[in-house]
Amino acid sequence: MNQLRQGDFQAVDWQNLLEELADLGKSERRALESLLTRLLEHLLKLIYWQSQRDYNQAGWKGEIRTFRKQIKKLLRDSPSLKPYLSEILDNCYTDAREIIIDITGLDASIFPVEVLASLEEILDEN
Repeated sequence: MNQLRQGDFQAVDWQNLLEELADLGKSERRALESLLTRLLEHLLKLIYWQSQRDYNQAGWKGEIRTFRKQIKKLLRDSPSLKPYLSEILDNCYTDAREIIIDITGLDASIFPVEVLASLEEILDEN
């Protein structure tokens, strides 16, 4: 990095720099996948886990708000990830659905197989 700052491009280890950038991108994509999956888990809990809703609703809503804000911050810091969010939505929903089925013990048929809303609706704070 010092070589770049100083304009000494001949001394830059380009291969290492490219690997570091690729790893950074992978890390951000994994973080985005995790946040979206967690957001979808909590939305499913709020909508479908009726026996626990009254007791846990405030906490779930707080978590939903937090995950939305974290996703928006990550997208603001790395705008190139925005198209990736659309690519991973279906897989993240499938993962969230499987996790919620395990956590709740509810019948799988209760939870829709397809994503329950558009990406815009899922990320909307209202």
